[in-house]
Amino acid sequence: MITICIIEDLLEIQQGLQNILEQDERLEFLKSFSSTEEAVEEIPNLCPDIVVTDINLPGKSGIEAIVELKEVLPETQFIMFTIYEDNDLIFDALKAGASGYILKNTTSEKIVESIIDLYNGGSPMSPIIARKVIASFNAPAPYIDQTVNQLLSKREQEVLELLSKGFLYKEIADKLFISLSTVKRHLNHIYVKLHVQNKTEAVNKLYGRN
Repeated sequence: MITICIIEDLLEIQQGLQNILEQDERLEFLKSFSSTEEAVEEIPNLCPDIVVTDINLPGKSGIEAIVELKEVLPETQFIMFTIYEDNDLIFDALKAGASGYILKNTTSEKIVESIIDLYNGGSPMSPIIARKVIASFNAPAPYIDQTVNQLLSKREQEVLELLSKGFLYKEIADKLFISLSTVKRHLNHIYVKLHVQNKTEAVNKLYGRN
């Protein structure tokens, strides 16, 4: 049987998903958790085959849950179960280690099918999510001045590119799993290396704009 844990803070959705899992004899529901903090503490002792997790949770996000659990449970597979169709969240989840991404309006049959597909080595995604992933590969990459990137460390490049997309300092910190003070320190280094005074000038240099 395929053993499964759930991370979902909304009790109604948590119980509904649990009922779906318990009705299929191929699946064994182990336990539900309402927060990343609870899940990270207990799931390593349960060693589930699959963890189904929401993204928006109280405290740490579901993406952070994957990052932390992957370190101790490298064989466990993770599938996002969320309302979010945002491109950045999709790719953040996949980069963190999720192997599947389905939306909460998915039918019961498709949820079960997705879990079994994931267990068998697939990467199940809701159709709209799959289309976004494919579209991202077809989209032309924006011009980035490589001479600028050569001056910056990999982390500084990541900070500057997120800044160029309009993310706030706190959002950058959350996305890169670093502190707010670390983001500000990276920005200070970027300004010095690029000989600029502010974020607008830094972004303009990144994209080769005068």
